[in-house]
Amino acid sequence: MYMLDHPGWDTADGTLIRAMRTLAGTWLIPAVGEAKLISGSGDAPPVDTYEPVALDLAALPPGLAHALRTLGPVRRWRNTDLWDALATAIIRQVIRAGQARKMHQVFRAVSGDKVAVTALIPTPEQVLAMSAEKFADLGMAFKRRPLQAAAGAYLDHHAEWSQLPADVLVKALQAVPRIGPWTAGTAVADHTGDFSVYPHADLAVRTWAATADPTTAWPADEPGFTAVWQRLAGPHLSTLTVLTLAWGDDHARKTPVDPGTQPR
Repeated sequence: MYMLDHPGWDTADGTLIRAMRTLAGTWLIPAVGEAKLISGSGDAPPVDTYEPVALDLAALPPGLAHALRTLGPVRRWRNTDLWDALATAIIRQVIRAGQARKMHQVFRAVSGDKVAVTALIPTPEQVLAMSAEKFADLGMAFKRRPLQAAAGAYLDHHAEWSQLPADVLVKALQAVPRIGPWTAGTAVADHTGDFSVYPHADLAVRTWAATADPTTAWPADEPGFTAVWQRLAGPHLSTLTVLTLAWGDDHARKTPVDPGTQPR
């Protein structure tokens, strides 16, 4: 199955589809089928594949192990556009997941470049050119300052950022005003495919772990959950985290559940 957690997926004629900027050009990616190059030339964006068998499922609580075993092979498109990953993480700050998805779709549709039946996130230049009134019209007045601060920082530092390993990039992004550990870790995980830097004690991971395995007494506090999660994952922190998020994404599509708001 493909992991479809990114809010850039739109529905066209009953099919989920997404546009993605890469160094090679712009791609149109269906949830089922082959990616199509819309502009530019080169190879398709790489796919990161996470296999449940990479985990020692015997070391997990039985309920969680069963849930992850039912997923089968999981694939997730790595977001090759760091700006998209960063802007998306900012949009997801402090609002519920469903609201963030709708806001992301409207932001792209109104202000981004159209690609077939979908649209890209507005470029940093487009974001910086948007007025306070435009953000207000979109219901995004409280997102203007963090998005414009991130757009300016991206234009100044993207060449440098592109050379940094994931854990160092998480720290570098936090120098931007209104980008905290949650936003930085979420953006870098989306961009690199390395979910060991994802804030694995965030509300979404805790919610899906508890939903998949309600019989386990999961710690309610972040430090306690972090300690348990890291112990269970061992050397496979990225895999355990992304598979749990994949299970939650699939579960929410079948039985709509909103894990709640996320910090910065």
